[in-house]
Amino acid sequence: MTTEQEIKWLPDAEDHDYPAAASYLGLVYDDAKVRELLAGLKATGIARFKAKDIFRASQLSLLGVSNSHVEKDRKKVISGTPLSPLLLCRDPANGRVVIADGYHRLCAVYSFNEDAWICCKIV
Repeated sequence: MTTEQEIKWLPDAEDHDYPAAASYLGLVYDDAKVRELLAGLKATGIARFKAKDIFRASQLSLLGVSNSHVEKDRKKVISGTPLSPLLLCRDPANGRVVIADGYHRLCAVYSFNEDAWICCKIV
C-alpha cells in the first residue's frame, strides 16, 4: 500500500451509476431481478465496509494502478474529489457480493489503504 490518503465520498450515488449497474447486472440476472435490485439500490441508504472485506466478499481480483480507470479514480482521490459510493448486491445463492458499479473506485481506494472505509449502497 502507498500512503494514507483521505478518501472523500459523495452523499449518494450519481445518476449515471444506476444505468451502468443495470448494464452489468443484466449479464447476471433476468430483467425482473435487475429492476428489483435497482429499485432497492435507489431506495437504500449509505453503508460502509472496509475495502478488503468487499474484495473478499466479491471474490474479484484487484486491478492494478496501471489500469486507466483505476488511475483516473486515484487522481480523483489525490485531488480531493469525492467518489461516488459503490453499488453492491448480495448474491446469497453464490455466497458473494456483486459489485454492480464501482469496481474501479474500489481498486483505486484499496491501492491507498486496504482498511479504508468504502461508502456503498447494498441490497
